[in-house]
Amino acid sequence: MRFLYSLALYLLSPFIWWRVWREWLPTHSRWERLGRVPYETAPVIWVHAASVGEVMTARPLVQALETRYPAHKIVMTTMTATGANQVASLFEGRICHHFLPLDFPGAAKRFVRRVRPALAIVIETELWPNLLAECQHHDVPLALVNGRLSANALQRYQRIRPLMRDTLAHFDWLGIKDRTDLERFKALDGPVSRMEVTGGLKFDLRYNGALEKVSEDILFQCDGRFIWVAASTHEGEDAALIDAHARLRERYPGALMILVPRHPQRFDAVAQLIEDSGQCLARRSRGDGITSRVSVYLGDTMGELMGFYAVASVAFVGGSLVPVGGHNLLEPAALAVPVVTGPHLENFSDIADLLDADDALVRVSTTGELVDALAEAATAPEQARARGRRGLMVVERHRGALEATLNGLERLLPGGVSG
Repeated sequence: MRFLYSLALYLLSPFIWWRVWREWLPTHSRWERLGRVPYETAPVIWVHAASVGEVMTARPLVQALETRYPAHKIVMTTMTATGANQVASLFEGRICHHFLPLDFPGAAKRFVRRVRPALAIVIETELWPNLLAECQHHDVPLALVNGRLSANALQRYQRIRPLMRDTLAHFDWLGIKDRTDLERFKALDGPVSRMEVTGGLKFDLRYNGALEKVSEDILFQCDGRFIWVAASTHEGEDAALIDAHARLRERYPGALMILVPRHPQRFDAVAQLIEDSGQCLARRSRGDGITSRVSVYLGDTMGELMGFYAVASVAFVGGSLVPVGGHNLLEPAALAVPVVTGPHLENFSDIADLLDADDALVRVSTTGELVDALAEAATAPEQARARGRRGLMVVERHRGALEATLNGLERLLPGGVSG
C-alpha cells in the first residue's frame, strides 16, 4: 500500500510542488521541502505541528520540553508559512524551525538522517506514511500527541484503511484527546495497546506574561470603552462582522472592535473592507494609536491574539459563520472572557458541547443575533462576566493533559529533568 501511495505522490508531484510553492518564507530554503536541512549534531527532539492551530496547541508542551530536556535541541516543523511565523513569534528564536519535507521516500529519508531525532512528536493528525516509516526504520521513538480525528477525517482515512493501519503501527505511543477520538483511531485499526486518553492539550493553554504589555497598551488607550474581539476570521465573515460592529455602535457609540483575521495574506484586504465601510481604522502593525475616533483596531500581527482577548468584554471566535468548522474556543475561555460563536463548529463540537453544558457559550447564526449578543454583554456586563467565569471553570476542570503527555513521552525518552 505504501508503494502505491508513493507512486501516486510521484505522479501528482507537479501539482503538489505547485501547491506548496506558496508556503515559503525568505528565511527558509525551498529545498527544505525535499528534506535538505542542516545536519544536526546535538540530540534533537523533533515536534511537528501542521499550522497555526497545532503550533498553539503544542506551545505548552514545547515549553515544558525545554525545561525537562535542557540538553536537547528542539526542532519544530510546520507545513505552512503562517505556522512558521507563529513558531518564530511564540518562541522568539529559541526553537529551530524547518518546513516539513514532502512525503516522498527520498525526502523523508534525507530529513530523518539529517535531523537524527532522539524523539519525534506529531501533533494531532499529521499521518505521513513515508516519514513515519522512516522514523521507525531509524529506530526513532515516535509519539502522537493530542491525537484527534474528526468524523470527516475518519471517513477519508477509511478509504485507505490498510495504509492507515500500517502508518499508525509506526507509533510507539499515542496520546489521544478523548474517548470519541480513541474510538475513531480504533476504527482505523490503530494499535490499541499503545493508545492512552490524555485529554486535550488545548485546556492547558495559559496566558503568556509577555503579552501583558499588549493588553496594558490597549487598555491604557481605550479608557473604559466596551471592547470586543472578532478572532480567527475567514473570507466571508469579515464584512458581516464589520457590519455588526457598525450596528452595535448605533447603540453604543464608544464600542471598539479588535478584528484579527486568521491568515496574514488577508490583512490588507480586510483593512480595505473596514475603510470601505466608512469606519475609522487603526492597524496594530503600523503602531497606530487607538484614538476616540477609532472604531476598528485591526490585529494584523502574529502571536498576540491572547493579548487581545485579555482586554475583551466578549469574544467572537471565527471560522464559524462560514463552513470552516470553527477555531479554538478555549483561548478566550481560559481568560474568563465570554465566548460567542457561529453555527459551524464541526472541528470543535466536543469543546462547544462542554461549554454549552455550563451555559458558557452563546451561538449565533445571523448578524442580527450577533449584534444582540454583543449588546447584551454591554448592557449586562455582570451577567457576561459570570458566563466568562463559567467558561474558565470548564477549562480548569479539564486541565492535566500536559502532565499525562509528558509522562507518556518519558517512557520513550527517559532521563528528563522533572518538575
